[in-house]
Amino acid sequence: MGPQNASSVAEFQLLGFQSLLEWQGFLFAVFLWVYFLTVAGNVVIIATVSQDPRLHSPMYTFLKSLSLLEILYTSTIVPRLLANLASRGHAISFSACMVQLYFFVCFGATECFLLAVMAYDRYLAICSPLHYSSLMSSDVCSRLVALCWLTGLGTGFLPSLMICRLDFCGPNRINHFFCDLPPLMQLSCSSIRSAELAILVLSVAVLCICFFLTLVSYVFIVSSILRIPSASGRSKTFSTCGSHLAVVTIYYGTMISMYVRPDLHLSQEVNKIISVFYTVVTPLLNPVIYSLRNSDFKQAVRRAVRRKRGVCGAGMAGSVF
Repeated sequence: MGPQNASSVAEFQLLGFQSLLEWQGFLFAVFLWVYFLTVAGNVVIIATVSQDPRLHSPMYTFLKSLSLLEILYTSTIVPRLLANLASRGHAISFSACMVQLYFFVCFGATECFLLAVMAYDRYLAICSPLHYSSLMSSDVCSRLVALCWLTGLGTGFLPSLMICRLDFCGPNRINHFFCDLPPLMQLSCSSIRSAELAILVLSVAVLCICFFLTLVSYVFIVSSILRIPSASGRSKTFSTCGSHLAVVTIYYGTMISMYVRPDLHLSQEVNKIISVFYTVVTPLLNPVIYSLRNSDFKQAVRRAVRRKRGVCGAGMAGSVF
């Protein structure tokens, strides 16, 4: 079938959660509330890190970049999901679908790279504290952040290009709440073998390698923590690292189960539930876990609140007098 037939499908229909029609209003409220918390929480993190000089260190530079990434990542998916839940219209044009697919892949890949770099940063800070300032200088940190973003932006091109080159002759109903790779390939009326192989190789390269590097970093971190003589120090560090690793495992585990499973076929409803974790849940959990488990960040938030109250109090007193 020639490439001219690829344009025969001008738009797709996102079915979303049509099997839960009676729950549409409830789902809309839940996703809207989670989206609001995600954006608001990440904005607070970005503002706090930017304004407090005590937080101008590599760890918080990575955290600020992660917060910005989570806002962009979840905003690629959730607004369209909310619009579909609020109305009966579920159509998305072919070009808009490809744009959503590209940004979903590139932001997801960027998060994998950034989480691996953040784990390496914690490895250096805990396992090589004497050499940390030289190994992870501000210049090195900035280059690593830029490399994560550039590599992620480049990663999104191959899957989007492979999907664009497929022929879609109908039907055009995507049994998902966003333009994802597996349901799009299922709708193609041309051979998807090369696209499947390329996407599988890319998924293994990005997801599995980044997850492996992250786990290796935490293995060295844990072995270093075990040598801490103070029981309270071990417990505090274990608690923080355990929270980080739990959220990272949820993110990688759900992503790997979706894109690195050539012989595993789950129902579409199960796929949707899995997708909710890495598109809606982890963008909220990641920055919360990385920030609220950190005493320095909580103290910075308290200082910012006190300064805000002081400014407001001075302004009110000035207006009275």
